[in-house]
Amino acid sequence: MPAQEDSAATRAWQEATADYLEILRVERGLAAHTLAAYRRDLADFAAFAAARQVEPAGVTRPLILAYLHQLERAGRSRATAARRLAALRGFFRYLASEGKVEHDPAEGMATPRGGRPLPRVLAVDEVERVLELPQPASPAGLRDRAVLELLYATGLRVSELVGLDLDDLLLDHGLLRCRGKGGKERVVPVAAPAVEATRQYLARGRPALARRPGQRALFLNQRGGRLSRQWVWHLLRRAARRAGVPRAVSPHTLRHSFATHLLAGGADLRAVQELLGHADISTTQIYTHLTRHHLLEAYLRAHPRMAPGGGRPGSGAGGRT
Repeated sequence: MPAQEDSAATRAWQEATADYLEILRVERGLAAHTLAAYRRDLADFAAFAAARQVEPAGVTRPLILAYLHQLERAGRSRATAARRLAALRGFFRYLASEGKVEHDPAEGMATPRGGRPLPRVLAVDEVERVLELPQPASPAGLRDRAVLELLYATGLRVSELVGLDLDDLLLDHGLLRCRGKGGKERVVPVAAPAVEATRQYLARGRPALARRPGQRALFLNQRGGRLSRQWVWHLLRRAARRAGVPRAVSPHTLRHSFATHLLAGGADLRAVQELLGHADISTTQIYTHLTRHHLLEAYLRAHPRMAPGGGRPGSGAGGRT
């Protein structure tokens, strides 16, 4: 933490963690390598908090949740997150017992467990960069632009997208019809940029790709056949890499992003369930967890007392709520 080396927050963390580690060494007799692991785990959170000028007494549960989410975004395993949280629980339990904090912010926090992970989503600006990558200067470029625009505009599964036929388009009404799991049909709205990209592909791209009379597939490959799911995966990975998106991106990433951005913008959960074609709303509810994470990230990034170098929440007589 070189930039925070002399900050009051950093000094407070160094003092508090040194006291706690000494207690672990003397009273619990922990081995040197175990103490070193505790020291590393606590130092990592201390750097996160000190960068926001938060001392141990000012730590809140949302700050710990934001830290755990940062670990997830950085690709750390759930085992690492669980170990870090266990270290923090012990640390704050000690501080509370010694009267060094008014309350224990980690009390009752559940250990991150295995099971279904939260889907990864792109930020809006990352989506924009990916969608702008295909250059509509050739039939293939027009197709690729329409494919990506439609994926994000509708939240379709990749199998639903490549299964679209020409008569599934209702572009004059800003709609399209798709067949989801179990052959269940639904009609979804299409945003104006995707409508325009699709119109351009139909006018100048698809006629040049069509090789077979009577072919009804909307999206065609270079041989005039229906585009495959694997090809769309390849297109999106390539576009994301060229757009500088620093993580793996799949068609389902755009679907996750579609749902998360809708909910973050105030869309009703039931409406998002219908748009995604989920039979059970519990499947859709996972996105509410994502929007909370993104709101927390935005708060930490934008609030004057949470941004690095800002004030310390919880410090001073009027700082705690």
